[in-house]
Amino acid sequence: MNLYKLSSGLAVISCIVALVMIFNGDTQQAGPFFIAFFITLAIAFRGYPMLKGFAYTVVIFAAVTTALFYPQYFKEVDGFLFTTLITPLIQLIMFGMGTSMSFKDFVGVAKMPRGVFIGVTSHFIIMPLLGFTLASLSNFPPEIAAGIILIGCSPNGMASNVISYLAKANLALSITITAVSTMLAPLMTPMLMKLLAGSFVEIHAIDMMWDILKMVIIPIGAGLVFNHFFHGKVKWLDTAMPLVSMFGIAFIIVIITAAGRDSLLTIGPALVMVVLIHNLCGYTLGYWSGRLFKMSERDCRTIAIEVGMQNGGLASGLAKAMGKIATVGLAPAIFGPLMNVTGSILASYWHRKQPVDNYKPSDEELHRHNN
Repeated sequence: MNLYKLSSGLAVISCIVALVMIFNGDTQQAGPFFIAFFITLAIAFRGYPMLKGFAYTVVIFAAVTTALFYPQYFKEVDGFLFTTLITPLIQLIMFGMGTSMSFKDFVGVAKMPRGVFIGVTSHFIIMPLLGFTLASLSNFPPEIAAGIILIGCSPNGMASNVISYLAKANLALSITITAVSTMLAPLMTPMLMKLLAGSFVEIHAIDMMWDILKMVIIPIGAGLVFNHFFHGKVKWLDTAMPLVSMFGIAFIIVIITAAGRDSLLTIGPALVMVVLIHNLCGYTLGYWSGRLFKMSERDCRTIAIEVGMQNGGLASGLAKAMGKIATVGLAPAIFGPLMNVTGSILASYWHRKQPVDNYKPSDEELHRHNN
């Protein structure tokens, strides 16, 4: 029997068994079946081109489910706290991000300053204000509400570049907006957090600025230098870094889930809904901010994606640096996997609709995406 069809059948069986157990009050015993459901579902997705891109996200759901049912295995081992690994993992991920960039990415500012200015400005206005509004209306505990603002005040992540490529948006503009917003993060994120989240939790802007420099700017700078001198010469690293980044992000989310399990069980569904609204409104308002300034269709798509997708890893690292990973870190941990799902769906929709300007990716953009 085909492996993917077998996995599909096992996923259905696992889900039914888990639901029956919950219905009968055996919630804890349902855990292994929920985990099996997500794992087999991820395998099944690999067999279908339309669903293949969601396999990694489903694996994260499996990992999160494992952390919810068995949090004790993801908190500490022999006195060593797993939260200690969050900062070095983020630094490793950011180094990987740097190795996939080049100094040419910043030249885009001179080539398309209008698009970059609108994209970066929209990003740092729309998402922070949306986060503050949702946090104020949510009635969540102050630290959890601050986490919603934190993810809104974070820069873009590299995932937005992949989604822009799939959505037939302007990949060059996407890469430049990501690079510029990331470089501005040490200034913009602490300032916005002090302004918008200061009434929820105490914000030490200078400390946060230094944390961002350590976690993002220095590792990305090292990655840029490495890429400049060794691009194409260390093949195993080019292959390994995306896998390391995927594992690192998944492990960070698991650690945060285990640490914040009690809060998640209390307000989890409501927080997921608020984070989803934050993400979807970011896409919508980002798109129409481009329309407001009469930008092309593919540039509007780019800005929508750049506004709606955030660097959840950085936000998680800042929550850890604040000593509030189990509360402030929850919204970023949810936002990351959720934006990958919504971003993939949006990209699939736009991929089937050719932009009116009949854009085709350049050879350079195709090469950058494939590498």
